[in-house]
Amino acid sequence: MDPEIRIQAEPIDAERCRFVLSEPLLEGGARRFASAEEAKGSPLAVALFGIPGISEVVVTGGTVTVTKTSPSPWQATGKQVGAAIRAVLAAGQPPFAPAAAVSTEEDERLYGRVADLFEAEINPAVARHGGAVELIDVQDAMVLLRMAGGCQGCGMADVTLRQGIEVLLKKKVPEIRGLIDVTDHSAGANPYVTASKK
Repeated sequence: MDPEIRIQAEPIDAERCRFVLSEPLLEGGARRFASAEEAKGSPLAVALFGIPGISEVVVTGGTVTVTKTSPSPWQATGKQVGAAIRAVLAAGQPPFAPAAAVSTEEDERLYGRVADLFEAEINPAVARHGGAVELIDVQDAMVLLRMAGGCQGCGMADVTLRQGIEVLLKKKVPEIRGLIDVTDHSAGANPYVTASKK
């Protein structure tokens, strides 16, 4: 992988920031690490959990979404995240251990219930605004989804996720622990906001 990889930080809120890389780290699926313990054996996740205050790392394609508990601003923490990503990639080793067969019977059961809810309630609601939401997977009771159409790049996407979709999911499927948005909000065939307008 090119050690001169470009990384663009896109803060979501005070706790979460999306780091978009110029090259993919994963060819398919997603990897989520919720602790330093889960990161063991995956050099990139280990390096990121070495930064004080990092509490979660989610990787999909060329995007690394980092959650922190520290009060330090993303301007400071983001530089550390970028340096950690570059250092691991420059070392030339695979950034992640091979994924174990993480699909559990419980996640498969939850996937079916969530998929039904997406079809019956969530997508009909967002379709009224020209949007769509794709269920990617359920891993460790966390729902991975991708927004499309009018939802992709929309300034209200996070509100739709947190106050709409997440509230509904937790009410109808209380076993769900949370959502992970893997959308590239600056790309797509019909994003609400294109990269040039940001």
